[in-house]
Amino acid sequence: MNQAVDPSDEQLKKGIRLIDLVMLGAGTAIGSSVFVVMSPAAKIGGSGMLVSLLISALPMLIFGLVYAYMASAAPQTAASFEWQREYTSPVVAFSVVWMRALSSGVAMILLAQTLVQYLLMIVVVPVKPMMALLFSVIFALNYFGVAIAARAQTVLMLCLLAAFGIFVAASAPSVRLEVFVAAISGGWRPILQALPLMISLFLGIEATTEVGGEVKDPTRNVPLGLILAMVLTTIVYLAICVASLSLIGPKGLADSEAPLVSAAEVVLGRWARPLIVASAFVALLKSMNAVFLVYARFLYAMGKAGQLPVALGKVHRRWGTPHVATVLAFLLACSGLLLPSSLIFLVLAVSVPTMAKYVGTCLAAYSVVTHYPGVHARARIHFSRTTVKLLSVAGIVAALVIASLGAGSDVRPYILLGSWLIAGLIYYSWTRRRGRRDLGPLRPASPIEQPTTISNCRNANRG
Repeated sequence: MNQAVDPSDEQLKKGIRLIDLVMLGAGTAIGSSVFVVMSPAAKIGGSGMLVSLLISALPMLIFGLVYAYMASAAPQTAASFEWQREYTSPVVAFSVVWMRALSSGVAMILLAQTLVQYLLMIVVVPVKPMMALLFSVIFALNYFGVAIAARAQTVLMLCLLAAFGIFVAASAPSVRLEVFVAAISGGWRPILQALPLMISLFLGIEATTEVGGEVKDPTRNVPLGLILAMVLTTIVYLAICVASLSLIGPKGLADSEAPLVSAAEVVLGRWARPLIVASAFVALLKSMNAVFLVYARFLYAMGKAGQLPVALGKVHRRWGTPHVATVLAFLLACSGLLLPSSLIFLVLAVSVPTMAKYVGTCLAAYSVVTHYPGVHARARIHFSRTTVKLLSVAGIVAALVIASLGAGSDVRPYILLGSWLIAGLIYYSWTRRRGRRDLGPLRPASPIEQPTTISNCRNANRG
């Protein structure tokens, strides 16, 4: 099996600030969904989509609290992989991140495809070459330093907030209280039917925790950044939904192929299209940057742990970035250009592995409070053990339910992910067997060479 990289040899640079973390989390969530979900959500849920939005934030609140707790106790780069590897099982960690290696490439395709579709509203561009060009820009930002990628993310997010602020401010005189009355008067059925769509608005907000090894004072800044990102994201979505429903109503949103453009045209006239298209471009570009940044860190962590080729665990001596993993992430994203372009297919191929990641992290949190009291004691977020267990169980149940919601819409993503996972487990089993053969005949270990077992770790943590 591949030997793990010695972490003392190469270190990632700590170049990410608190504001960068907030913009990373909010920027990952506020991407393609806000531009494509509102129309089908209004068609299904009507004004009740407002209630669906608030309810859909609850599962993410549970996941967010679990992630914040873990980040305050054990902040790491590629945290959700490292937590699962250390506190649950290396096989679980490998399986989840192996699926995410595929889904992250698909996410890049989904974001780039949506971005190009908005560009086509104002200029004619070749779709696939333009997507490849976007990947190249993101690759360059991430190859030459995490600080560069993080600052670019922050600037793009601030530009997006400014554009949305113009739209919401112009819409303020038109906001009608009847929207809130209609949202709760249509019954629960449309609200629940729109729920699966609205949940997608918040996916990825936990990205703040995946760069813990590159943050100063991570036990404070990472969980705080996650909490602030959740608050910011909820406020932005709620303001946009209220403004849009007030301007053109649920029918207007449902009948429009570009609902935000249709809503903005009411108050901004001819300036609406360039403003919303520019907003979409910025939103999607910064979401691509956030996804890619985390994507490369997962590949880096797997290489460092020896679960993928060891070269992926290398850090560039000058730039302090996981440059080999960054190159591989770029190549995998480009290979995704060959996948089907169906929106439902792409969304499910991204969301199912994300739910698997949430399950793995909740299992890790449950394991920490059960078997690793020393780690639990280090947490700066002082949840009781019972609270962490309840949050973990609730998160597991929520993730499994959400992951199963799309099975009736398109079964192809489940087949693709299942086949990919089987291939990964075959690779993992082969490398394990090869590693054991390379060790040669087993011999009794001397006392100083006794292997570190889970029970040893637990005892050490108790000490």
